[in-house]
Amino acid sequence: MATLRLGDIAPDFQQDSTSGPISFHAWAGAAWVVLISHPADFTPVCTTELGRTAALAGEFARRGVKPIAVSVDPLESHRQWVGDIEETQGAAVGFPILADGDRKVALLYDMIHPNALANATVRSVFIIDPKKVIRATLTYPASTGRNFTEILRVIDSLQLTDGHKVATPADWTDGDDVVILPSLQDPAELTRRFPRGWRALTPYLRLTAQPGR
Repeated sequence: MATLRLGDIAPDFQQDSTSGPISFHAWAGAAWVVLISHPADFTPVCTTELGRTAALAGEFARRGVKPIAVSVDPLESHRQWVGDIEETQGAAVGFPILADGDRKVALLYDMIHPNALANATVRSVFIIDPKKVIRATLTYPASTGRNFTEILRVIDSLQLTDGHKVATPADWTDGDDVVILPSLQDPAELTRRFPRGWRALTPYLRLTAQPGR
């Protein structure tokens, strides 16, 4: 399987989960999806990550995002692990955890680490839009917990820039100024899209208030 790239269609699959059988594209529907892979159940860093995902259920829902996790461990193991997550992290796990014992999903999404154990999945995040297009990927080492503030920030940026001819600059967070795309040069369209004006630091670097804020 070739490495998935940004802009590729997220592969569809059918797999069992803690929420019952999942047909991925049908389950995703018209939502954004965050797919999070874990190398194994009962691992300490991943326990905190799934707890954080659960605690942020309202933030994901507000953005129209459905989280889903995957591990190569079996379903019964997942169910036992969910108990640990909820007890130690103080949040109910309301999203599915795929039981990928046959590594179907891991192989489709190129999650098997070539320099690790044969069943050890890379700790990856895939952000997938409602058209099932992979819009962003993040990969973390085993020792470093994932930054969910960054995951939400990337989703905010993607959703904002999909609706406006802007990009988000370094360290941008929701509400900050944004960058007008260099391709937008028509004065009338600029005025219509950005009625509050903009600051041209250079001909190609023009800052404006975030649309809709």
